[in-house]
Amino acid sequence: MERRTADRLLRARAQAIGGQVREPTVAAALDRALAVQAQDLAAAGLGLRARVTGLTADDVRRATDVERTAIRGWFMRGTLQLVPAADARWLLDLFGPVYLALGTRRLRELGLDEALCERAARLIVRAIDCEGPLTRAELTERLTTLGVEPQGQSAFHLIRRTALLGLICHGPQRTGEATFVLLDDWVPATGPLPFTGTAAHTELARRYRAAHGPSDAVDFAHWSGLRTRTCTTAWAAAGEALAQKAENAEGIPQNDVRLLPGYDNYLLAYRGRELSVPAEHERRVWPGGGVIRPTVVVDGWAVGTWSGGRRGGAPVVEPFHGSGPFDDATAAGIARESADIARFSGGL
Repeated sequence: MERRTADRLLRARAQAIGGQVREPTVAAALDRALAVQAQDLAAAGLGLRARVTGLTADDVRRATDVERTAIRGWFMRGTLQLVPAADARWLLDLFGPVYLALGTRRLRELGLDEALCERAARLIVRAIDCEGPLTRAELTERLTTLGVEPQGQSAFHLIRRTALLGLICHGPQRTGEATFVLLDDWVPATGPLPFTGTAAHTELARRYRAAHGPSDAVDFAHWSGLRTRTCTTAWAAAGEALAQKAENAEGIPQNDVRLLPGYDNYLLAYRGRELSVPAEHERRVWPGGGVIRPTVVVDGWAVGTWSGGRRGGAPVVEPFHGSGPFDDATAAGIARESADIARFSGGL
Protein backbone atom coordinates (compact mmCIF):
# COMPACT_ATOMS: atom_id res chain seq x y z
CA MET A 1 0.00 0.00 0.00
CA GLU A 2 1.28 3.48 -0.91
CA ARG A 3 2.49 5.37 2.18
CA ARG A 4 0.27 8.41 1.73
CA THR A 5 -2.79 6.19 1.46
CA ALA A 6 -1.71 4.28 4.55
CA ASP A 7 -1.18 7.48 6.54
CA ARG A 8 -4.61 8.76 5.53
CA LEU A 9 -6.30 5.51 6.56
CA LEU A 10 -4.50 5.60 9.91
CA ARG A 11 -5.50 9.24 10.50
CA ALA A 12 -9.14 8.56 9.65
CA ARG A 13 -9.24 5.59 12.00
CA ALA A 14 -7.53 7.55 14.79
CA GLN A 15 -10.20 10.26 14.45
CA ALA A 16 -13.04 7.67 14.34
CA ILE A 17 -14.14 8.86 10.90
CA GLY A 18 -12.80 5.86 8.99
CA GLY A 19 -11.96 2.18 9.25
CA GLN A 20 -15.57 1.47 10.27
CA VAL A 21 -14.69 2.85 13.72
CA ARG A 22 -17.42 4.55 15.74
CA GLU A 23 -17.53 5.10 19.47
CA PRO A 24 -20.55 4.20 21.65
CA THR A 25 -20.97 7.52 23.50
CA VAL A 26 -20.10 11.21 23.43
CA ALA A 27 -17.70 10.67 26.34
CA ALA A 28 -15.88 7.89 24.50
CA ALA A 29 -15.61 9.95 21.30
CA LEU A 30 -14.12 12.89 23.20
CA ASP A 31 -11.74 10.63 25.10
CA ARG A 32 -10.54 9.41 21.71
CA ALA A 33 -10.38 12.75 19.88
CA LEU A 34 -9.69 14.95 22.97
CA ALA A 35 -11.58 17.85 21.39
CA VAL A 36 -14.29 18.62 18.85
CA GLN A 37 -14.50 22.10 17.35
CA ALA A 38 -17.49 23.89 18.89
CA GLN A 39 -17.65 27.46 17.61
CA ASP A 40 -20.99 26.34 16.20
CA LEU A 41 -22.61 24.03 18.74
CA ALA A 42 -24.89 22.47 16.11
CA ALA A 43 -21.85 21.62 13.99
CA ALA A 44 -20.15 20.14 17.05
CA GLY A 45 -23.13 17.84 17.48
CA LEU A 46 -22.84 16.75 13.86
CA GLY A 47 -19.11 16.17 14.33
CA LEU A 48 -19.90 13.86 17.24
CA ARG A 49 -22.63 12.16 15.19
CA ALA A 50 -20.03 11.23 12.58
CA ARG A 51 -18.01 9.50 15.32
CA VAL A 52 -20.69 7.90 17.52
CA THR A 53 -23.06 5.06 16.69
CA GLY A 54 -26.74 6.03 16.71
CA LEU A 55 -26.15 9.38 18.40
CA THR A 56 -29.13 11.68 18.96
CA ALA A 57 -29.24 15.40 19.60
CA ASP A 58 -30.65 14.58 23.04
CA ASP A 59 -27.56 12.46 23.74
CA VAL A 60 -25.36 15.49 23.03
CA ARG A 61 -27.45 17.76 25.24
CA ARG A 62 -27.46 15.15 27.99
CA ALA A 63 -23.65 14.95 27.88
CA THR A 64 -23.20 18.74 28.02
CA ASP A 65 -26.18 19.82 30.14
CA VAL A 66 -26.99 16.93 32.48
CA GLU A 67 -24.14 14.44 32.82
CA ARG A 68 -21.58 17.24 32.36
CA THR A 69 -19.12 14.81 30.79
CA ALA A 70 -18.39 17.32 27.99
CA ILE A 71 -17.39 20.94 28.58
CA ARG A 72 -17.42 23.72 26.02
CA GLY A 73 -14.73 26.32 26.40
CA TRP A 74 -11.84 28.24 24.84
CA PHE A 75 -8.92 25.83 24.60
CA MET A 76 -6.74 24.93 21.56
CA ARG A 77 -5.99 27.96 19.35
CA GLY A 78 -8.16 30.03 21.70
CA THR A 79 -11.28 28.77 19.93
CA LEU A 80 -14.35 27.08 21.38
CA GLN A 81 -13.99 23.33 21.73
CA LEU A 82 -15.89 20.48 23.38
CA VAL A 83 -13.49 18.53 25.60
CA PRO A 84 -13.92 15.80 28.22
CA ALA A 85 -14.92 17.33 31.54
CA ALA A 86 -12.14 15.33 33.21
CA ASP A 87 -9.59 17.22 31.09
CA ALA A 88 -11.16 20.68 31.20
CA ARG A 89 -9.32 22.06 34.22
CA TRP A 90 -5.77 21.11 33.26
CA LEU A 91 -6.40 22.24 29.67
CA LEU A 92 -7.72 25.57 30.96
CA ASP A 93 -4.69 25.92 33.25
CA LEU A 94 -2.49 25.34 30.18
CA PHE A 95 -4.28 27.52 27.63
CA GLY A 96 -5.90 30.18 29.83
CA PRO A 97 -2.72 32.19 30.55
CA VAL A 98 -1.65 31.95 26.90
CA TYR A 99 -4.82 33.50 25.54
CA LEU A 100 -5.28 35.93 28.40
CA ALA A 101 -1.88 37.37 27.49
CA LEU A 102 -2.66 37.42 23.77
CA GLY A 103 -6.02 39.08 24.46
CA THR A 104 -4.60 41.98 26.44
CA ARG A 105 -3.98 44.14 23.38
CA ARG A 106 -7.52 43.67 22.11
CA LEU A 107 -8.96 44.66 25.49
CA ARG A 108 -6.89 47.86 25.43
CA GLU A 109 -8.05 48.61 21.88
CA LEU A 110 -11.62 48.37 23.16
CA GLY A 111 -10.82 50.83 25.95
CA LEU A 112 -11.06 48.18 28.68
CA ASP A 113 -8.33 48.82 31.26
CA GLU A 114 -7.22 46.36 33.93
CA ALA A 115 -9.37 47.89 36.67
CA LEU A 116 -12.53 47.64 34.54
CA CYS A 117 -11.68 44.07 33.54
CA GLU A 118 -11.34 43.06 37.19
CA ARG A 119 -14.63 44.75 38.13
CA ALA A 120 -16.32 43.05 35.19
CA ALA A 121 -15.08 39.61 36.28
CA ARG A 122 -16.38 40.18 39.81
CA LEU A 123 -19.73 41.38 38.50
CA ILE A 124 -20.10 38.39 36.16
CA VAL A 125 -19.31 35.92 38.94
CA ARG A 126 -21.65 37.65 41.39
CA ALA A 127 -24.51 37.80 38.87
CA ILE A 128 -24.27 34.11 38.03
CA ASP A 129 -23.88 33.16 41.69
CA CYS A 130 -27.03 35.08 42.59
CA GLU A 131 -29.19 34.41 39.52
CA GLY A 132 -28.01 31.09 38.11
CA PRO A 133 -27.05 30.39 34.48
CA LEU A 134 -27.05 33.55 32.33
CA THR A 135 -26.79 34.02 28.58
CA ARG A 136 -24.31 36.28 26.87
CA ALA A 137 -27.08 38.84 26.28
CA GLU A 138 -28.05 38.78 29.95
CA LEU A 139 -24.45 39.18 31.09
CA THR A 140 -24.01 42.01 28.59
CA GLU A 141 -26.99 43.78 30.16
CA ARG A 142 -25.42 43.43 33.61
CA LEU A 143 -22.09 44.77 32.30
CA THR A 144 -23.72 47.97 31.07
CA THR A 145 -23.93 49.03 34.73
CA LEU A 146 -20.13 49.39 34.56
CA GLY A 147 -20.37 51.58 31.48
CA VAL A 148 -19.67 48.76 29.01
CA GLU A 149 -21.29 49.40 25.64
CA PRO A 150 -24.11 46.91 24.90
CA GLN A 151 -23.14 46.82 21.22
CA GLY A 152 -19.84 45.69 19.78
CA GLN A 153 -17.33 43.20 21.15
CA SER A 154 -16.50 44.62 24.58
CA ALA A 155 -18.92 42.46 26.58
CA PHE A 156 -17.91 39.32 24.68
CA HIS A 157 -14.22 39.84 25.43
CA LEU A 158 -14.94 40.48 29.11
CA ILE A 159 -16.99 37.28 29.34
CA ARG A 160 -14.30 35.30 27.51
CA ARG A 161 -11.63 36.72 29.81
CA THR A 162 -13.61 35.61 32.86
CA ALA A 163 -13.84 32.10 31.40
CA LEU A 164 -10.11 32.00 30.62
CA LEU A 165 -9.46 32.93 34.26
CA GLY A 166 -11.23 29.70 35.22
CA LEU A 167 -14.15 31.44 36.93
CA ILE A 168 -17.00 30.55 34.57
CA CYS A 169 -17.71 28.08 31.79
CA HIS A 170 -20.46 27.26 29.33
CA GLY A 171 -23.43 25.63 31.01
CA PRO A 172 -26.83 24.32 29.89
CA GLN A 173 -28.57 25.56 26.78
CA ARG A 174 -31.71 27.60 27.22
CA THR A 175 -34.04 27.56 24.20
CA GLY A 176 -31.05 26.78 22.00
CA GLU A 177 -28.82 29.50 23.44
CA ALA A 178 -25.72 28.86 25.53
CA THR A 179 -25.59 30.01 29.13
CA PHE A 180 -22.66 30.57 31.48
CA VAL A 181 -22.26 29.04 34.93
CA LEU A 182 -19.61 29.08 37.66
CA LEU A 183 -16.90 26.56 36.82
CA ASP A 184 -16.55 25.44 40.44
CA ASP A 185 -20.28 24.72 40.63
CA TRP A 186 -20.55 23.04 37.24
CA VAL A 187 -17.39 20.92 37.39
CA PRO A 188 -16.18 20.87 41.01
CA ALA A 189 -12.47 20.35 41.49
CA THR A 190 -11.64 16.88 42.81
CA GLY A 191 -8.02 17.42 43.76
CA PRO A 192 -4.76 18.75 42.34
CA LEU A 193 -4.46 19.11 38.60
CA PRO A 194 -3.13 15.90 37.02
CA PHE A 195 -0.80 17.82 34.70
CA THR A 196 0.77 21.26 34.99
CA GLY A 197 3.57 23.14 33.29
CA THR A 198 5.79 21.07 31.00
CA ALA A 199 3.99 17.89 32.07
CA ALA A 200 0.78 19.36 30.63
CA HIS A 201 2.53 20.17 27.36
CA THR A 202 3.84 16.60 27.18
CA GLU A 203 0.44 15.08 27.94
CA LEU A 204 -1.19 17.29 25.31
CA ALA A 205 1.35 16.10 22.74
CA ARG A 206 0.75 12.48 23.71
CA ARG A 207 -3.02 12.86 23.41
CA TYR A 208 -2.72 14.68 20.10
CA ARG A 209 -0.53 11.95 18.64
CA ALA A 210 -2.93 9.23 19.76
CA ALA A 211 -5.89 11.05 18.22
CA HIS A 212 -4.27 12.39 15.05
CA GLY A 213 -1.40 10.13 14.04
CA PRO A 214 0.51 9.85 11.80
CA SER A 215 1.51 13.47 12.48
CA ASP A 216 4.47 15.54 13.60
CA ALA A 217 5.43 18.44 15.85
CA VAL A 218 4.51 20.97 13.14
CA ASP A 219 0.99 19.54 12.97
CA PHE A 220 0.80 19.62 16.77
CA ALA A 221 1.78 23.30 16.84
CA HIS A 222 -0.82 24.12 14.17
CA TRP A 223 -3.57 22.31 16.08
CA SER A 224 -2.73 23.58 19.55
CA GLY A 225 -1.75 27.15 18.76
CA LEU A 226 1.19 26.91 21.16
CA ARG A 227 4.70 28.15 20.34
CA THR A 228 6.67 26.01 17.93
CA ARG A 229 9.55 25.58 20.38
CA THR A 230 7.15 24.49 23.13
CA CYS A 231 5.54 21.96 20.79
CA THR A 232 8.86 20.59 19.56
CA THR A 233 10.05 20.03 23.13
CA ALA A 234 6.74 18.46 24.20
CA TRP A 235 6.72 16.23 21.12
CA ALA A 236 10.14 14.87 21.97
CA ALA A 237 9.24 14.45 25.65
CA ALA A 238 6.18 12.42 24.71
CA GLY A 239 8.56 9.72 23.47
CA GLU A 240 9.34 8.30 20.08
CA ALA A 241 6.31 7.99 17.84
CA LEU A 242 4.91 4.53 17.36
CA ALA A 243 6.04 3.10 14.04
CA GLN A 244 3.49 4.14 11.44
CA LYS A 245 4.41 1.94 8.51
CA ALA A 246 2.28 1.29 5.48
CA GLU A 247 1.67 -2.31 6.48
CA ASN A 248 -0.02 -1.12 9.69
CA ALA A 249 -2.93 0.05 7.54
CA GLU A 250 -3.34 -3.15 5.56
CA GLY A 251 -6.12 -4.51 7.76
CA ILE A 252 -8.13 -1.28 8.02
CA PRO A 253 -11.57 -1.62 6.37
CA GLN A 254 -12.03 0.80 3.48
CA ASN A 255 -14.90 2.50 1.62
CA ASP A 256 -16.02 4.17 4.85
CA VAL A 257 -18.07 7.28 4.01
CA ARG A 258 -18.69 10.08 6.51
CA LEU A 259 -20.37 13.46 6.15
CA LEU A 260 -18.34 15.84 8.29
CA PRO A 261 -19.73 19.21 9.40
CA GLY A 262 -18.12 22.54 8.66
CA TYR A 263 -15.02 23.24 10.73
CA ASP A 264 -14.60 19.58 11.62
CA ASN A 265 -11.56 18.77 13.71
CA TYR A 266 -10.21 16.43 11.03
CA LEU A 267 -9.87 19.37 8.63
CA LEU A 268 -8.34 21.69 11.24
CA ALA A 269 -5.89 19.40 12.96
CA TYR A 270 -2.96 19.34 10.52
CA ARG A 271 -0.65 21.94 8.99
CA GLY A 272 -0.95 20.38 5.53
CA ARG A 273 -4.03 19.30 3.60
CA GLU A 274 -2.47 16.87 1.17
CA LEU A 275 -3.83 13.80 2.96
CA SER A 276 -7.39 15.06 3.32
CA VAL A 277 -8.39 17.15 0.28
CA PRO A 278 -7.27 17.07 -3.38
CA ALA A 279 -5.20 20.18 -4.05
CA GLU A 280 -7.32 21.18 -7.05
CA HIS A 281 -10.46 21.21 -4.87
CA GLU A 282 -9.16 22.96 -1.76
CA ARG A 283 -11.10 26.13 -2.56
CA ARG A 284 -14.32 24.14 -2.47
CA VAL A 285 -13.63 23.25 1.15
CA TRP A 286 -11.80 26.45 2.18
CA PRO A 287 -13.43 29.20 0.06
CA GLY A 288 -11.87 32.00 2.13
CA GLY A 289 -12.91 34.24 4.97
CA GLY A 290 -12.18 31.54 7.52
CA VAL A 291 -14.98 29.33 6.21
CA ILE A 292 -14.60 25.52 6.18
CA ARG A 293 -17.49 23.81 4.44
CA PRO A 294 -19.17 20.53 5.38
CA THR A 295 -17.33 17.78 3.56
CA VAL A 296 -17.96 14.27 2.24
CA VAL A 297 -14.98 12.03 3.00
CA VAL A 298 -14.25 8.44 2.02
CA ASP A 299 -11.60 6.88 4.24
CA GLY A 300 -10.60 10.41 5.23
CA TRP A 301 -10.31 11.67 1.62
CA ALA A 302 -12.67 14.49 0.59
CA VAL A 303 -14.76 13.76 -2.51
CA GLY A 304 -17.34 16.55 -2.26
CA THR A 305 -19.19 19.00 -0.04
CA TRP A 306 -22.69 19.07 1.36
CA SER A 307 -25.23 21.52 2.75
CA GLY A 308 -28.57 21.53 4.52
CA GLY A 309 -29.52 18.63 6.73
CA ARG A 310 -31.07 20.71 9.49
CA ARG A 311 -34.39 19.96 11.22
CA GLY A 312 -34.72 16.53 9.71
CA GLY A 313 -34.08 17.53 6.11
CA ALA A 314 -31.80 15.49 3.88
CA PRO A 315 -28.35 16.93 3.08
CA VAL A 316 -27.62 18.11 -0.47
CA VAL A 317 -24.35 16.57 -1.63
CA GLU A 318 -22.20 18.13 -4.37
CA PRO A 319 -19.32 16.04 -5.79
CA PHE A 320 -16.17 17.88 -6.71
CA HIS A 321 -16.38 19.20 -10.26
CA GLY A 322 -14.80 16.91 -12.78
CA SER A 323 -14.63 13.90 -10.46
CA GLY A 324 -17.55 12.16 -12.17
CA PRO A 325 -20.45 10.37 -10.50
CA PHE A 326 -19.86 8.54 -7.23
CA ASP A 327 -19.28 4.81 -7.49
CA ASP A 328 -21.94 2.49 -6.06
CA ALA A 329 -20.21 1.95 -2.72
CA THR A 330 -19.71 5.70 -2.15
CA ALA A 331 -23.28 6.51 -3.23
CA ALA A 332 -24.62 3.90 -0.81
CA GLY A 333 -22.47 5.31 2.00
CA ILE A 334 -23.67 8.85 1.29
CA ALA A 335 -27.28 7.63 1.38
CA ARG A 336 -26.71 6.03 4.79
CA GLU A 337 -24.99 9.11 6.17
CA SER A 338 -27.67 11.44 4.77
CA ALA A 339 -30.41 9.38 6.41
CA ASP A 340 -28.49 9.42 9.69
CA ILE A 341 -28.06 13.20 9.60
CA ALA A 342 -31.79 13.60 8.91
CA ARG A 343 -32.52 11.31 11.87
CA PHE A 344 -30.09 13.17 14.15
CA SER A 345 -31.13 16.65 13.08
CA GLY A 346 -34.80 15.83 13.45
CA GLY A 347 -34.14 15.98 17.15
CA LEU A 348 -32.51 19.43 17.09
